[in-house]
Amino acid sequence: MELDFEGVAQRVSTGLLPGWDAVEEHVAAAHSRNRSAGSGEVADYIPILAEADPELFGVCVAEVDGAVHSAGDADVEFSIQSISKAFVYALVCEEFGHEVVRDRVGVNNTGLAFNSVVALELNEGHPMNPMVNAGAIATTALMPGRTADDRWAAVITGLSRFAGRPLELDDVVYRSETATNHRNRAIAGLLESYGRIDVDPLEIVDVYTRQCALLVTARDLAVMGATLADGGVNPVTGEQVVSAEVCRDTLAVMASTGLYERSGEWLFEIGLPGKSGVAGGIVTIAPGKAGIGVFSPRLDSAGNSVRGQRATAYLSRALGLNVFASGPHPRRSTSEEAR
Repeated sequence: MELDFEGVAQRVSTGLLPGWDAVEEHVAAAHSRNRSAGSGEVADYIPILAEADPELFGVCVAEVDGAVHSAGDADVEFSIQSISKAFVYALVCEEFGHEVVRDRVGVNNTGLAFNSVVALELNEGHPMNPMVNAGAIATTALMPGRTADDRWAAVITGLSRFAGRPLELDDVVYRSETATNHRNRAIAGLLESYGRIDVDPLEIVDVYTRQCALLVTARDLAVMGATLADGGVNPVTGEQVVSAEVCRDTLAVMASTGLYERSGEWLFEIGLPGKSGVAGGIVTIAPGKAGIGVFSPRLDSAGNSVRGQRATAYLSRALGLNVFASGPHPRRSTSEEAR
């Protein structure tokens, strides 16, 4: 679809969160109301993830003015996993721009599992979107650098800037994933055969595996999300990490594809861009307002945190975050209409 925006200024319409006390109260309530939810299973297709404590549960909201509200296990570290896809995508968009990344990676939902090979074959090797593994590997391949080590350095530096602190690799998770990532290696080889990546596929899978094994907390995710909510400015450090235009593009893709084949249901119930990971994290963004980070390892059948979804849904409603929500406009009085 070709669009012409020449001469049209970008206008932004957002709103305000309730006051400090109200946000504190609702974050605590999001945690306490969902703490006893016992459904879901801990991921086990990556062996080390099966060892996670299923009772861990943290909730955090970071406002665009730097205020941070948390409850539960918000400072417990876990591997970022697929949530990294959204932020690496933003970094690549910053490097190459809107059109190049859209054409190379795509923005449409596959409707299939995150690690589907069929989706790639059905679309003649086009990865479709950056939130599934094929698109994420193609995105990581676009990170700047002459070598795999250069690209890895760019990834960890970029994601640390989003988090506002140096992030570290969980070497145990990295080695566990490396021993079991046969499907990702096959996907990368298929991408190479279709000419979608022009670097060593095994080296790119290694960088991608490392990016998924970075350690974060729910608090980190909230700050990372708030950076995307605030036009690319980290609310804690004040650093401009990416441009406002890149944030807009990233949030659009997250809204349509961030929760895999459940993305439509997520938008229907929560109404915000989000991205989940199989270690139990979810990051959600309320543009112009805040980022939400949640963590609980119990997952539904699509690989999304059960408690995390419930807590985020509560916060979306209680804090007035749903971008599709509206209310009746106040009607003018008869006398006002007559003027």
